[in-house]
Amino acid sequence: MTTAKNTVAQAPVKKVPANTNKRLEFKANDHVVYPTHGVGRIMRIEEQEVAGIKLELFVITFDKDKMTLRVPVAKAKSVGMRKLSSPDTVATAINTLKGRARVKRTMWSRRAQEYEAKINSGDLVSIAEVVRDLHRASGQPEQSYSERQLYEAALARMAREVAAVERTDEVTAVKRVESALLKKAA
Repeated sequence: MTTAKNTVAQAPVKKVPANTNKRLEFKANDHVVYPTHGVGRIMRIEEQEVAGIKLELFVITFDKDKMTLRVPVAKAKSVGMRKLSSPDTVATAINTLKGRARVKRTMWSRRAQEYEAKINSGDLVSIAEVVRDLHRASGQPEQSYSERQLYEAALARMAREVAAVERTDEVTAVKRVESALLKKAA
């Protein structure tokens, strides 16, 4: 009777190594999107001891922000870290820019929070919606400081991902995004 209890208690222990072999969806030198920071590159995967616990960490660098981020491998999915968008998703985002701006008639503070949430979601199409909605053509009234800040943040975030997917530089990607915005105005 006691041997049956011991084998039942040991069964879950055997399953743990099987799950750890499956975890590495990302590898060194992959470009990834971290929702609140944008496109970064995994430099390496390292093991560190934090508070007496050994953790396996992705070391991600964001060259534009001169920042290094360490993300526990086990938490990568739950924080929203993902691979770069597919070329189809980039095409959808570019087409989103050509659409008509949808500006809600709510208070600016509420809209600014919604725009900030879309930018930090890491979703390329949502970021494209922010770029589209906050873009001002030459004949339109000037933007407020906070509108311009959100627009520039969304434009930069989108351009970095478009550049990484299309393997170009950020300046070329910004020109591509801005030309799509001008096509809607024409």
